Amino acid sequence: ITQLNAMTAEQQRVADDLARLIDSANAPIFGVDINGMVTEWNKKAVSILGFDKDETIGKNLVHTFIQPEDRKSVSDVLQKALSGKETANYELPLLTKHGERYTILLNATTRRNARGEITGVVGV
Repeated sequence: ITQLNAMTAEQQRVADDLARLIDSANAPIFGVDINGMVTEWNKKAVSILGFDKDETIGKNLVHTFIQPEDRKSVSDVLQKALSGKETANYELPLLTKHGERYTILLNATTRRNARGEITGVVGV
């Protein structure tokens, strides 16, 4: 039991370290689940786009933060990542809180759980 507790504590420490790394990165990072709902939104994304994290979590990334004319291409990139095909250096056109267009260079990476099942996409 002591060894199990130590392993659990170590896993929590690693998870906390990764969460801090994502949140404090000098690049916008967001995560979406398999339905396209925002699950992660770091401080750099907040500073660039003006939406606080609590304003984005649970919202559909494409329908909320992408202009209508760009939604199909962004959806295609996310769907490819959800099928395991990652995209590098995609120009992602985002909409700021003030309605301005802001383009970032995106790497869309498949997110998987411990069993290897696809659970979403991480965008950096």
